[in-house]
Amino acid sequence: MSARDRARRSKAENQADLFPQPAPAGDASPVPAPGPIRIGTSGYSFADWVGSFYPPGTARGEMLDYYKRHFNTVEVNATYYRLPPPATMQRMAERTPADFHFMVKLPGGVTHLRDADPAPVEGFLRTIAPLQESGKFRGALAQFPYSFKRTAQAEAYLAWLRGAFPGLPLFVEFRHDSWREREVTDFLAAQELGICSIDEPDLPGLIPRWVARVGEVAYVRLHGRNAAAWWKGGGERYNYLYAREELAEWAEKIRELADGARQTYVFFNNCHAGHAVVNARMMEELLKPA
Repeated sequence: MSARDRARRSKAENQADLFPQPAPAGDASPVPAPGPIRIGTSGYSFADWVGSFYPPGTARGEMLDYYKRHFNTVEVNATYYRLPPPATMQRMAERTPADFHFMVKLPGGVTHLRDADPAPVEGFLRTIAPLQESGKFRGALAQFPYSFKRTAQAEAYLAWLRGAFPGLPLFVEFRHDSWREREVTDFLAAQELGICSIDEPDLPGLIPRWVARVGEVAYVRLHGRNAAAWWKGGGERYNYLYAREELAEWAEKIRELADGARQTYVFFNNCHAGHAVVNARMMEELLKPA
């Protein structure tokens, strides 16, 4: 572990009053009240969260029951890899409170293959139908890879995407810095596509920080700043624990985004070893009214 990582871990440990140990399963834990800013994590079913967030011995099937007692929204990322049957989403809807919100990631076939195949589109719509019927679905995330650069062909694909999901709330995330132009947000507004504000490493070609909102809903994703592992891919890419001062900067940006927005969502994707939970709790503390 590097000196910087040790310093970060020490800082987190010294702030244990902000992040108390998980309460026993039978205890009632305070869930943030519904409000204009909702904070959650990008996924919740991780084996390495057992012990750091979930109580020891927690099975995967019990994780959502625990997560919902601490957060009121989640970003479902598993759908990028494989679309579960609608019955899975039905159970998730049934096991969460009425005011719980879901964002769901589009399949990789839609955002990475980009061959305009209708099959993953139709499959995604079948999968999310129970969430829509429950009133808990709040949008779909289209996370495009670094290779998706701004070209006329790429913009045409975004127009196709909008037509493929008529009426569905869609939020686009770009990684390549060719998209960081004012004309892009104007284009997305014309297509009725939302945009993700993001935080990621400051590396050539990436968008290290981008704060933008299109429409009435603001969407923020924080991936961590692990520059050394970013291009290696895999889980290590998201092995990063934000320091409080780094999140304090984002807290101000989030307040600005939320000013005038109907709803703001903030998701932490630095899921390695439960870092996302620690930072989500830290952000909740930072955003509390003075």
